[in-house]
Amino acid sequence: MARHRRTPWTTAQMPAQDGRRFVVTGATGGLGLELTRALATAGAEVVVAVRDTAKGEAGAERVRRTGAPGRIEVRWLDVADLGSVHAFASNLDRLDVLVNNAGIMAVPESRTVDGFESQIGTNHLGHFALTNLLLPRLHDRVVVVSSASHRSGTIEVDDLDFARRGYVPYAAYAQSKLANLLFLAELDRRLAATGSDVRAVGAHPGYTATGIHGGTGNKAFTRLGSLGNALIGMKPSQGAQPLLYAATGDLPGNSYVGPHGPGELLGHPTLVGRSEMANDPDLASALWRKSESLTGVTFPL
Repeated sequence: MARHRRTPWTTAQMPAQDGRRFVVTGATGGLGLELTRALATAGAEVVVAVRDTAKGEAGAERVRRTGAPGRIEVRWLDVADLGSVHAFASNLDRLDVLVNNAGIMAVPESRTVDGFESQIGTNHLGHFALTNLLLPRLHDRVVVVSSASHRSGTIEVDDLDFARRGYVPYAAYAQSKLANLLFLAELDRRLAATGSDVRAVGAHPGYTATGIHGGTGNKAFTRLGSLGNALIGMKPSQGAQPLLYAATGDLPGNSYVGPHGPGELLGHPTLVGRSEMANDPDLASALWRKSESLTGVTFPL
């Protein structure tokens, strides 16, 4: 494995992806669709795993019209529904890379089909279950998409639903993004302990102009997010580059990629750090055990 410096990566360094199969969750628009476009352009086969298959097909068709040589297949998946996760995983055979991209941000308090707080359920628990179910058929890596917001997050393993703390939308989002990085670290540790060739890596898109702010139910927050998108937000094609680097680059396990600029908000992909809590191995192990208990899905290797 090559040594790595904190120097920006560009798509010109991405090798051809012919013959490789990717699953990208949440790829009806924004980062997921841009990632799908870049991978298909490089020759990859991409399984677009989405809740709205009609919207997924529309996005896939836009990519096909660019002349991208890679094949795109749209399949239904709702990561906020463990029944959907099991059904999707049972009908998928070989794959090289799983990109856990789907997510929601700072939404009003609600519950998933399985009764989990919606942000921890969607952003973490659904992808936790999906990853473990697919690991026996995975050949290269898992990409976990987090956020710079994880730095403001705290996590209480016995109160993931905020029942005791009282629900605060952005705090629940930050917790879920911290959970992503704890999951990343523990997953890679477990893979390495088994001698697996599969690795886990992470990425975040910095400040990218997507529609994720629109689901908060808070008009002021939505207006502020839209203004920020217009003034400084990176285009999704640039914001997707850290994800693309994590999915295709020569990176060691447990790497974390984000923009190189101040505050990791803007710029080109490079290796970045994470919070002290995100590096806590005991917390990562405790969250893993809790996630297994809640989802009924265990590490298969």
